[in-house]
Amino acid sequence: MWLFQLGGWSPAWGQTASAPPPLMLARGYAPGIHLPDYWVSEKLDGVRGHWTGSQLLSRGGIAIAAPAWFTAGWPAVPMDGELWGGRGQFAATVSTVRREVPDDAAWRQIRFMLFDLPAHGGPFDERVAAMLALVETTGQAWLQAVPQRRVPNDKALQVLLKQTEKLGGEGLMLHRGAALYQAGRSNDILKLKRHEDAEAEVLAHLPGRGKHTGGVGALQVQTPDGRRFRLGSGLSDAERREPPPVGTWVTYRYRGLNQSGLPRFATYLRVRGDMGLNGPPAPR
Repeated sequence: MWLFQLGGWSPAWGQTASAPPPLMLARGYAPGIHLPDYWVSEKLDGVRGHWTGSQLLSRGGIAIAAPAWFTAGWPAVPMDGELWGGRGQFAATVSTVRREVPDDAAWRQIRFMLFDLPAHGGPFDERVAAMLALVETTGQAWLQAVPQRRVPNDKALQVLLKQTEKLGGEGLMLHRGAALYQAGRSNDILKLKRHEDAEAEVLAHLPGRGKHTGGVGALQVQTPDGRRFRLGSGLSDAERREPPPVGTWVTYRYRGLNQSGLPRFATYLRVRGDMGLNGPPAPR
């Protein structure tokens, strides 16, 4: 098995422990739902982690080499959460989580932000209370429950979104209170962000012109379903001099699709360094 690292491909640091865990996945938010039925939380920009009750896995089923102290004393029940280093620390978090030999000092900056209990059996309303009780009983600063709140309407939701973005947050998650935990995508979990984002593979480096002469003008990329387009906006001067290698998966932002199905106003965001943890992206 091989996993992507910046600069090429290298032997995997971990092994797939089993098939990817059956996780609940979000769909996009659209106005019109009855918001009082939902709990709202910040969408954390980290690495999804799944505690089986005895082992910490990535979304793709990769065993995560956390220090022994990090999971010592954790309950013998499945927990779904985000390995999170704080706002704006995605790259550092991925680097820490991917290490075959854990960096103890780096892991001291990571928290497991608990947002669900897959085996609880009750609705999310009950799971919220159960998560708070579990975290309090465990008593570890690095095991925390993601704060959940209610909002009355879409106007209040948009205000909360703006406040979250102003603080450096990525967006919001909405979870229907009456929902049971069921693997796969459904309207029981929704994500709300100002900009949509997706992944694409770098196929080629296109030469720059004008002020970008001598560097990369754009990346030729391809989406998981085979759509190809150029991605130039958003690249820094340093990235134009040393662009993400061919074969790298990158994340881009966009604002809907045009009539040809290509993303509108696509902007390069970053290398998707956790792709090996999650497995290849599925077509959208």
